[in-house]
Amino acid sequence: MSLAQVIAERIAQDGPITVADFMALCLQHPEYGYYITRDPLGADFITAPEISQMFGELIGLSLAQAWLDQGAPSRFTLAELGPGRGTLMADMLRAAERVPGFIEAADVVLLETSPALRQVQKARLAPVMPKWIDRADALPDQPLFVVANEFFDALPIRQFQRQGETLWSERRIGLQGDNLQIGLAGAAPVEALAHRLEDTREGDLVEICPSAPAVLAQVSARVAEFRGAALIIDYGDWRSLGDTLQALRRGKSVEVLSHLGKADLTAHVDFEALAAAASPNVHSKLTPQGVFLERLGITARAERLAKNLSGSALEAHIAAHRRLTSPLEMGNLFKVLGIVPRGALPLAGLEL
Repeated sequence: MSLAQVIAERIAQDGPITVADFMALCLQHPEYGYYITRDPLGADFITAPEISQMFGELIGLSLAQAWLDQGAPSRFTLAELGPGRGTLMADMLRAAERVPGFIEAADVVLLETSPALRQVQKARLAPVMPKWIDRADALPDQPLFVVANEFFDALPIRQFQRQGETLWSERRIGLQGDNLQIGLAGAAPVEALAHRLEDTREGDLVEICPSAPAVLAQVSARVAEFRGAALIIDYGDWRSLGDTLQALRRGKSVEVLSHLGKADLTAHVDFEALAAAASPNVHSKLTPQGVFLERLGITARAERLAKNLSGSALEAHIAAHRRLTSPLEMGNLFKVLGIVPRGALPLAGLEL
């Protein structure tokens, strides 16, 4: 049995499935899911923390400054959603050691569903003895300072194509013979897309991620009640428009319906939906990653590190700085959104 057969059998029995259900099966199926069966980092994609230590160091200092700004609570949760190999958290903790009392007050919590990645994180972060959770509603009830880097882009999305003045047809995965095929369901009103009738026209494709606001609502509830801050970094924009679903295998784009369970599936993040879920807290202006990192002093940090490098190591360091900040690379594609309690100072590097 393969994942393709599992999906085909489900469709044959229950009918066409949504793109969200398809993504969930491909990424999280208990036997064949992409994130369940492997450590995907490096083989299929690379994230900012793996590019340079500077990324995690600056984020750690930004959250540590927020902790100080909010009175340095004596016990708080330092959490990461989708922590990969633990590299970002390790770099954050190393940089934050410079802030007296921060490490001693922190309970490190990781939201991770992949057994393979949990083992890697356990080895990387052994000294701090992190706690793992499967769901955002398991976050402790105490001040919360949390980062989510390339977490929301992997959550399952639904896709809708506008039909006429007020209707939408949902994209679904069905069968044509023995092969999977993308088609459209019947047209109907979609309440969640009522606000998109103003900026779309017939034939336009809009994506929504039902689980993203739900996850952020759990984070926001704790920030509102106990204080803290959330930092979200991902690729996307304020509003979704067009088909952004993509499959990556061994660093290259492949057809979405191919290599099921063996390719990463992601989609651009709709930051407007996340900002709405931040209430009653306040959110920052959506800021390009390059601008955010430059405000935090990445160029000065890069220059200091460069003094001890030469040859190929120096060239790699320069390339990493460029990749993280250049508008032609990750600098503009990736965006940053910060969330703080009403009345609190914004996170360093961001503006309200």
